[in-house]
Amino acid sequence: MTSPITGGLRWTDAHCHLEYTRGAKGTDALSLSDEVAAAAEAGVLRLVDVGTDLDRSTLAVSHAIESSAIWATVGLHPHDATNGWDWIEPMLAPDSPGRNRIVGVGECGLDYHYDHSPRQLQRESFAAQIALAHAYDLALVIHTREAWDDTWSMLRSEGVPSRTVFHCFTGGAAEAETCLALADGVMLSFSGIVSYKTAPENREAAALCPLDRFTVETDSPYLTPVPHRGKKNVPGYVPLVGAAVAAAKGLGVSEIAAASWANAERLFRLA
Repeated sequence: MTSPITGGLRWTDAHCHLEYTRGAKGTDALSLSDEVAAAAEAGVLRLVDVGTDLDRSTLAVSHAIESSAIWATVGLHPHDATNGWDWIEPMLAPDSPGRNRIVGVGECGLDYHYDHSPRQLQRESFAAQIALAHAYDLALVIHTREAWDDTWSMLRSEGVPSRTVFHCFTGGAAEAETCLALADGVMLSFSGIVSYKTAPENREAAALCPLDRFTVETDSPYLTPVPHRGKKNVPGYVPLVGAAVAAAKGLGVSEIAAASWANAERLFRLA
């Protein structure tokens, strides 16, 4: 799993789902320590394990407690808005287990492509989690799909948290400009999509994004970057995402590695 472009560079996977990268129900499973070691071999030294519901948020926190290379977010994905979100705030209490390893709220937002939960419930869940990011001074991790206008409208009405990231940014130049204009603390997170031949608009967004306003992620086990499409994605593929961003911006990979490392540290306040 070693990346061909490691070159001693340091990377942060700003968004991954480790319970899936290790294999469902033990199939093709790695231990957590093996997963972290494999990522480190590729130069990926920090992982942000992202919660999407109560069980996965709890697991992400347990991973972060177990490994100093991992930090966690807790949140409710819009697909699961019908399940309720009252459990999130107790996880943010000062005496909650692993609280010092929680660096963000989310992923949360709006998904009008699948509409697995009613749109009004999605909006209520999103508003509640924006409020929690404000109240606890945590990064807000946004998922938005086919819902740009409502996502922007809600952020403007609820207030953009001082540290906010559009995870797995899928838009083009116009969407990137609107997101970045919301507030100085907004970042775009680029995934393997930026390497796909079918996503020239995503490379245009990467090209215009300032060096201090982006992170790189795998969203593993999904969205595997070129040349590994068709395989399960893993955090160790982050350098390939970084290389695609570098190509889009006409910069060296080392410059992208350094910028994305610093940006992730600032976004999530990684110690």
